[in-house]
Amino acid sequence: MSTPTPPFALLPIRTATVQDLDAIDRLEQICFPPAEAASRASISSRLAVFPDHFWLLEAQHGPDMGTQLVSFVNGMVTDQPHLLDEMYDDAGMHNPQGAWQMIFGVDTHPDYRHRGYAGRVLRHAIETAREQGRRGVVLTCKDRLVQFYAAFGFQDEGMSASTHGGVPWHEMRLTF
Repeated sequence: MSTPTPPFALLPIRTATVQDLDAIDRLEQICFPPAEAASRASISSRLAVFPDHFWLLEAQHGPDMGTQLVSFVNGMVTDQPHLLDEMYDDAGMHNPQGAWQMIFGVDTHPDYRHRGYAGRVLRHAIETAREQGRRGVVLTCKDRLVQFYAAFGFQDEGMSASTHGGVPWHEMRLTF
């Protein structure tokens, strides 16, 4: 796909439904290497348990061209203060009344990167967590993204115990 140019309109950020599985799975596989990407089964399980913790940004490319998923953020809520590897595949660990919003992924289609869309969706997820009375938001990231998340107020707590995808991760926390 070539870099999209206007006219396209960004739609309001919304939460997911099970009907979004194909688009979310497609974008997840584009954005992450196979060892790090969530499986379709894992995404499906998450959507069945916490669809309201998937925030989607779509672009409308005209009345006859439909919409395209541009960016999304997803994660569960828990009282556990650290993001654990088993959370990625065990949607049953989600606690709707939990203290911490975990972020599993911030995905943006390559054709739409460097336009602020990931930040827009991430800010929306952060504000939602704040409005819901969470203690804060926790995510893990690679070295190259520490400064990106720090710009949103996340503090680097050092290397995570996570071995997800066989790579080292920093645990980052935004406390309200």
